[in-house]
Amino acid sequence: MQNVEDLLSPLQNFAGLMSPYADLPTAKVVILPVPYDSTTEWHSGTREGPQAIIDASQYLEFYDIELKREIYKVGIHTLPKVQPLLSSPEGMIDRVYRIATELTKQAKFLVMFGGEHSLSLGMVQALKEKNQDICVLQLDAHADLRDEYLGTKYSHACVMRRILELCPIVQVGIRSLSWEEQKFLTQNNMHLFSAIPGSDLASPEEITASLRNNVYISIDLDVFDPSIVPAVGTPEPGGLQWHEVLNLLRTVTLHKRVIGFDLVELCPKEGPASCAFLAAKLAYKLIGYAVT
Repeated sequence: MQNVEDLLSPLQNFAGLMSPYADLPTAKVVILPVPYDSTTEWHSGTREGPQAIIDASQYLEFYDIELKREIYKVGIHTLPKVQPLLSSPEGMIDRVYRIATELTKQAKFLVMFGGEHSLSLGMVQALKEKNQDICVLQLDAHADLRDEYLGTKYSHACVMRRILELCPIVQVGIRSLSWEEQKFLTQNNMHLFSAIPGSDLASPEEITASLRNNVYISIDLDVFDPSIVPAVGTPEPGGLQWHEVLNLLRTVTLHKRVIGFDLVELCPKEGPASCAFLAAKLAYKLIGYAVT
């Protein structure tokens, strides 16, 4: 006769992984789902993004045709969802920081599924303490360089301004920013790799050359053209295609040390399920590029 435990579905891990490949002690990679979207102001619902990515990941093929290996064998552990703190964006960022700090002590490769983009600050704070020579590669439609937005310095619209106070940033795919942000870029002699009509996106090699050795990658899914990823909180016309993003990520991981990444701003109710699957496959591919 079966035990009652055998009749229950296991906790849902990324890609449906089971022991030993989903076990925390031996996994090289840890996924942190953070269902939080307190500072978003247009399409709310990015708090549903982490679970949607994990749900879609159940249908990934383990074998990667490009890398010619089964990526999951590095070990990928999925943590329980972080409890949201709705009273304070800064407090929520600190919650992510404290969890990430503990995981860096265990020498894990950290992957965060947001939620809104403000959460990336907590990840960078933790990784900066362990990796001094760090920079952030931001793939995004928006610059997110406001000093304050809607009464807080910790909005998703301010996240890269706060990260820039910690380390250099390299911005790719930007095609929307405020006059305040443009002035800030000009005054600080900063260059971004935009994706606007009439300008060609820089080559992966040129972008990679602008990075420090240790790179944290923050991917706001609105970096993609909304024709392939409409399910985001703040869609923006234009944007990058699937293979453009993969070519860049592949080049970066070949020449730099990627120390972690996040995928943020998926808003499942705003588009088809294919958007969550794209995010899941992107995470799996980037794990494969960065972790061996």
